[in-house]
Amino acid sequence: MRTGDPGMAELVEARPAPHTSGTDAAAARRAELRDFLRTRRARVSPADVGLPDAGRRRTPGLRREEVAVLAGVGASWYQWLEQGRDIQVSPQVLDAVARVLLLSSAERRHLYALAGLNPPAAEVDGDARGVGEGLMRLLDSWMPSPAHVMDRYWNCVMYNEASAAVLGMRPDIPQNCMVAFFTDDLYRSRAVNWEANAGSVVAQFRAACTANPGDDGYAAVVEELRETSPEFVERWAQHDVASPGFLAKELEHPVLGTLFVEATQLQVPARPDLSLVLHNPVPGTGTREKLERLLSPEVRRAALAAG
Repeated sequence: MRTGDPGMAELVEARPAPHTSGTDAAAARRAELRDFLRTRRARVSPADVGLPDAGRRRTPGLRREEVAVLAGVGASWYQWLEQGRDIQVSPQVLDAVARVLLLSSAERRHLYALAGLNPPAAEVDGDARGVGEGLMRLLDSWMPSPAHVMDRYWNCVMYNEASAAVLGMRPDIPQNCMVAFFTDDLYRSRAVNWEANAGSVVAQFRAACTANPGDDGYAAVVEELRETSPEFVERWAQHDVASPGFLAKELEHPVLGTLFVEATQLQVPARPDLSLVLHNPVPGTGTREKLERLLSPEVRRAALAAG
């Protein structure tokens, strides 16, 4: 920052947010709901929802009455909803309206928010399933630092070459990152602060389990670790929870030497079932320079062979 430039705190203080009363905010939300429903209804043709095509209509889209009938709600009630009136709504009714209006996952969540309800969990839209190739390109662009992608159960679905060379990721070990943390001897031999991180890792995974009650996928991971790792069982019994997203790692690599990295977990907006885990070198530790040696074919082969 140049001398004389205002600091970030000064900039924030110089721009106070305008005050909006709760009544004004609610009215603005209902007005947005009105416009949102009208524009969504206008883009759905009768043929899209199995109604006879009314080609002589002066305006495109569905009529309010048709939306009400298809959603199984009263015509007057839907009219009030689309007019932005202050009425009671339920998740079941909003889901029915979202189905008739062919809303995407993001639009359905938007509808909930505009109606004053907590949005449901994000889902994967059909047109977002092709992001895998883009994610792999992102992982490769993160070289020479390790990066990988996990699903909601912490199964590793893809990783770059640095993850293989530094973290020891490879096809012949458990592909679940939680299971591998406790059972992969190679990773354990390199993780200098494994003991310090073990509690945090378990606490983060428990928080994910709690946020998804009754999900058999999480239960399967826990059950596998109960059978294979007494160290996991000991920590799981402590019932600690922690917010996921960050972990500092100290690694001792046989070729690169001591490495200090920070692992940051980021949810992929287009694929909420996936998380991107990026390892960033800690400044001032020489880690970046050591990792850059992985760009040399000779060092890369030696580092991979060490795994």
